[in-house]
Amino acid sequence: MSNFVEMSIAKAINAGMRKAMHDNEKVLVFGEDVAQLGGVFRVTEGILDEFGPTRIFNSPIAESGIIGTAIGLAMRGYSSVAEIQFDGFIFPAFNQITSQLAKIQNRSEGFLTMPVVIRVPYGGGIGAIEHHSESPEAYFAHTPGLRVISPSNPNDAYWMIQQAIASKDPVLFFEPKRRYWQKGQVNLDHPPASMHTAQVLHEGHHATVAAYGPMVAVALQAAEIAAEEGTSLEVIDLRSMSPIDFNTIITSVMKTGRLVVAHEASTHVSISSEIAARVTEQAFYHLEAPVIRVGGFDVPYPPAKLEEKFLPDADRILEAIDRVMGY
Repeated sequence: MSNFVEMSIAKAINAGMRKAMHDNEKVLVFGEDVAQLGGVFRVTEGILDEFGPTRIFNSPIAESGIIGTAIGLAMRGYSSVAEIQFDGFIFPAFNQITSQLAKIQNRSEGFLTMPVVIRVPYGGGIGAIEHHSESPEAYFAHTPGLRVISPSNPNDAYWMIQQAIASKDPVLFFEPKRRYWQKGQVNLDHPPASMHTAQVLHEGHHATVAAYGPMVAVALQAAEIAAEEGTSLEVIDLRSMSPIDFNTIITSVMKTGRLVVAHEASTHVSISSEIAARVTEQAFYHLEAPVIRVGGFDVPYPPAKLEEKFLPDADRILEAIDRVMGY
């Protein structure tokens, strides 16, 4: 009999990290204000009391130094969970991540592994100031050597953080910050599929909607509204942006004949761009309409008072559904 517990996404990540730290004494957690404060979103709250200052500790306000430290620890056999406090703060560490962390394992012909997880609260919807609401996932999904994932619910948050920590490859773990307090059931006994396997959350036959992270809840909302109007949508939670589980997407498209891909990031040179291209290549004769992408506008993230107009909502997904259904 499975053991189910209701948790928020934030608490599920916390519980998953604790479990990984219990299982492996080489797992270390560090970042800005993660110890005594428990992080600005309190995701690491209580870990200091349980594991002490040698297992979780605060870092200087220097993102490049945080990732450089994680790389050095990996070379000495440790597994690091490094927190970047906000998405927009990751860019000072971009060179360390893309030029060093992503390449060392390949450069050393596998002699050195990089078991490093970089936790990144990302996306909008919290009324934050500049540099605190970004969606930089495509930068890292473009870089060979990095795994890029994002949970959309507490059960995935609990298990995917553990799978990420167990990986010998570096993992960018993007946490949808506006969903931190979303609650759901967590199965503590049985993990879901691999962190790189997409999941069909809502079955349908008229069109497929693929989303990840914070947009999954919006896609499910759109599916509920569409059902009331007689349109059956299949909703896929991608879960992984690199690698992407194209098999699940294409299987769904072969059934529905239509695809809408939704995320908060701009659609220009995006995760949705790659999905649209690959589906067009591999499932062209099954498509009844062009693949439509729904995302943030191609502008810098706006001030908080305008973010509701910037972020895709259920109406924008449904508008895209009307377009694909009109062909």
